[in-house]
Amino acid sequence: MIYEMRTYTLKPGTVSEFESRFAERHPYREKHSKLGGFWHTEFGPLNQVIHVWMYEDLNQRLAAREAANNDPDLQRIPGGREFVIEQESDIFMPAPFMRPMGGDQALGDLYEMRIYTYQPGAISKVIDSWKGSISAREKYSPLAAGMYSELGSLNKWVHIWPYKDLNERTRIRAEATSDPNWPPTPSTREFLVKQENKLLIPAAFSPMH
Repeated sequence: MIYEMRTYTLKPGTVSEFESRFAERHPYREKHSKLGGFWHTEFGPLNQVIHVWMYEDLNQRLAAREAANNDPDLQRIPGGREFVIEQESDIFMPAPFMRPMGGDQALGDLYEMRIYTYQPGAISKVIDSWKGSISAREKYSPLAAGMYSELGSLNKWVHIWPYKDLNERTRIRAEATSDPNWPPTPSTREFLVKQENKLLIPAAFSPMH
């Protein structure tokens, strides 16, 4: 399984209309491949929508996108391309301890996406470290996704956490960081280049909401 994360930066004031159009097109697009999640940013870089698509492999991605581009139902419904300022696409591989996205995962009303960029060659060390510690962190809240970039922006480790609201996020992060088994050990901080985070609101049609 691979995951394509598409991040669109939109013109200010157009996120709601873009999401509405996406919702109308969604049932037809899902005929070709499954949506893992759809969010818009609430904190962090504003006016972004992030959608994650699930594929068996790159060949299925190519076939699905070609079929979608030629689907008459999708052609007749405007998609909101005129609102887009910038597009990014990254292919991610799931960590061995990640549960598949795209199921009936009613996990939270708020998601935090943390994007860590590591030095080249360090991702395998990160995954090994997390593998031994993730059960301790999941005592407090479930991991919605943990995956590393394979194509696009390389050396990225992305982990996504669901919360009921900001207060729950604050409480759970305080509890988790006081746990002697979290953050992961051995530490991989020495390989860390950059940290980013985004707080996301899931769309009503998102499988992760």
